[in-house]
Amino acid sequence: MEVLYLDDEIIVCIKPAGMLSTDEPGGLPSALRDFLGEEQADVRTVHRLDRVVSGVMVLARSASAASELSRQMRERCFDKEYLAVVHGQTEAQGTMTDLLRRDPKERKTYVTDNPGKGVQPAVLDYRTVAQTDGLSCVRIHLQTGRTHQIRAQFSSRNFPLVGDRKYSLLDDGCPIALWSWRLEFFHPRTGEKRVFSQRPPDREPWQRFSLDACLKSF
Repeated sequence: MEVLYLDDEIIVCIKPAGMLSTDEPGGLPSALRDFLGEEQADVRTVHRLDRVVSGVMVLARSASAASELSRQMRERCFDKEYLAVVHGQTEAQGTMTDLLRRDPKERKTYVTDNPGKGVQPAVLDYRTVAQTDGLSCVRIHLQTGRTHQIRAQFSSRNFPLVGDRKYSLLDDGCPIALWSWRLEFFHPRTGEKRVFSQRPPDREPWQRFSLDACLKSF
């Protein structure tokens, strides 16, 4: 388990791909209790990543910290940014605004034109940081946090994420190229603004891009 920061109120770590974000056997809070060596440690999930997705997450270590971080998310003072590699040539930047419908039986999210029960608005902004070999690396800022939002919105525009076995028909032979790369929030006790980031691992398809140079320019 890779931990980036730890104190009495929060723990910032890299969630491994394949691990659930939620508090259940084998989930991230359980793994962090093992890391801390405290079976009964108070570790609380305050935001989620899809099971197949990895990257930076913050978890609360007290009820008050969880409440404060949740408030920041509701009031949009908690910023999450992602990196993704998609098939196709995206525009330099853009905003995607859709209605999303979740199918619980298929466990998939669909873009729809029809408002209705369970249909939710979804908005994200993106900026293309690099392109090569018919692929685009995009930096994504979520305005809303819907289940599978990034995957569903990009695939609906024929920009499926590389390695996405649920929303793409392409066999890329690599894990999904979606990474939670940057979090910005206010420390729940001190009120200090904290920023944590980590670039994706140096493997396919990330290694095709000079990410350090690309990200410095934004």
